[in-house]
Amino acid sequence: MNLAPPELEKMISETPELQNAYFVGGCVRDWLLGLAVKDFDIEVFGVTYGELVKALSRWGRTDLVGRSFGVVKLTTQEGQCYDFTIPRKDSKIAPGHKGFEIAFEPGISREEAAARRDFTINAIMYDPRRREILDFYDGTVDLQNKLLRHTSPAFVEDPLRALRGMQFAGRFNLHAAPETAALCREIKAGYSELAVERVREEWFKWAGRSAVPSAGLRFLIDTGWIDHFPEIKILIDTPQEPAWHPEGDVFTHTCHCCDALARLPEWQNADAQSRIVYMLATLAHDFGKPETTRRELKDGAMRIVSPGHEEAGARLAEQFLTHINTPLAVKERVVPLVANHLFSFHDLTDHAIRRLARRLEPETIDGLCLIMTADSMGRPPRPPKIPDAVTRLLAKAHELQVRQRAPRPILQGRHLIERGMIPGPAFGKTLNAAYEAQLEGLIQDLPGALDWLSKIDVTQ
Repeated sequence: MNLAPPELEKMISETPELQNAYFVGGCVRDWLLGLAVKDFDIEVFGVTYGELVKALSRWGRTDLVGRSFGVVKLTTQEGQCYDFTIPRKDSKIAPGHKGFEIAFEPGISREEAAARRDFTINAIMYDPRRREILDFYDGTVDLQNKLLRHTSPAFVEDPLRALRGMQFAGRFNLHAAPETAALCREIKAGYSELAVERVREEWFKWAGRSAVPSAGLRFLIDTGWIDHFPEIKILIDTPQEPAWHPEGDVFTHTCHCCDALARLPEWQNADAQSRIVYMLATLAHDFGKPETTRRELKDGAMRIVSPGHEEAGARLAEQFLTHINTPLAVKERVVPLVANHLFSFHDLTDHAIRRLARRLEPETIDGLCLIMTADSMGRPPRPPKIPDAVTRLLAKAHELQVRQRAPRPILQGRHLIERGMIPGPAFGKTLNAAYEAQLEGLIQDLPGALDWLSKIDVTQ
């Protein structure tokens, strides 16, 4: 079976400058795992940067997207994109993620080039001419053994590699080799050197691409990097009531919930941002339990309870999301999911569901039901299933047409102007009162809204 697409195979075979080109990195790893390969990275030996650009220009448009790193992006006439690089050596000369001296070395050996990659599973090469694997550091064996192992001692030069390890562990269900975990602990203090944008990027890859998210969280524990994320660390050993949570402490529950979410088709088929939102919300849904958990008499027995943990969790979720530099577009969706994940099913009234849809905006009841389902499924040995209450909530929200958005205000400013009102402070108060009446079911259409308007004192 060939890794190279026909177009790329033809290009390599007919371009003399690409006769020493090899597939590298994630495309080889994913191909070996039987996953779809979306991005192709090709490392070219024996040519200069200028020679590579000139040779590739015959096949399409070239963009020097990473000139300082020797990266040339080729967009073919068919619209396909491929990244080509020149072998290089990176030398750490200063603190921080930019503190590297980069030297292009076209004559470097393939084994030396592979050595600069972070993990052995990313150091595997593929020769498209002989259609064979070049594996200098036993990455294929590590893949089979679900092992994440560093390639060389140079691993310690970039602390970001520990967070890359977290997201790789989650995406491919891997665990850290003991010697790699030890190196991660050695560079733990380097976290302060990392740009927040890079930290966010690794968390977003974990959140949006993980197959077994718990493996990434446990990687943080094994390497000591959990210390940098106190909102998660404090979940460890926080007790839960065994009658309701037979799986164990809050961290264990959170791991099961994240894994359950990753198995749901609705999550797998969601757009990229929504997958990130729902996984981060599931991660954070019980952040409030450590500070609210206590024992109290309930139903005639002493129980472990956490009253108010959804409100506390929303605050801590926002704190965590700010810490990892989460954009507002994601944060404003995650926080209301955490704040409302314990929506009471005892009173599924129309106005309660309309208000829920309003509180969730810009998120939706559909999204909330995913978090609730993951929460319910994260309690083994209880069998995983969609809670009946979630099914009822979805049905009722569908009936009210609020599953995917809150009700739009029926009464608008133009209606007030048509009734002779002059824009001013009373405008906003009247519109807010009308919307509240609409949520309560007192206003259901425009005639009803106008009738409501005629009966109130708009001067108050």
